[in-house]
Amino acid sequence: MVRSLGRGVLSGMLITVLLVTGAVAAEYVSVTKNGVNLRSAPGTTAGILFELPLGYPLEVIGKDGQWLKVSDYEGDKGYIQESLVGKTPYVIVKAKECKILNGPGAKEKVIGHGVKDVILQKVEQKGDWIKVTHPSLTGWVHKNSVWP
Repeated sequence: MVRSLGRGVLSGMLITVLLVTGAVAAEYVSVTKNGVNLRSAPGTTAGILFELPLGYPLEVIGKDGQWLKVSDYEGDKGYIQESLVGKTPYVIVKAKECKILNGPGAKEKVIGHGVKDVILQKVEQKGDWIKVTHPSLTGWVHKNSVWP
């Protein structure tokens, strides 16, 4: 009897840990086409807050039917139809300016610069460095320069 109670308690604790851990993990999506409306509430009749460009990254903070409640890197919140976002990872430059390097490291050669609000597709990550691509170049940025 004690053994089964012990296993049951242990299982319950494990499930609780898994639920808490899962709730902490952030989910990010990106806009799949240009000119997508971010709305003030779920529904096509709700007010338009912003028009978002292709690749704009968003954090999912809730769901209401086919609508996602999302937040951007500046903390602006709104609703977007789930069918208008995808899982292709993009980042947005949050710094005034950032260096784009030819490799993952501060001593690598600078091959370009990103400016605030430029959207870059994320290719891979090595430690604190993110490999990004843009129509005109591919390089590495430090994770502190971009979001998410």
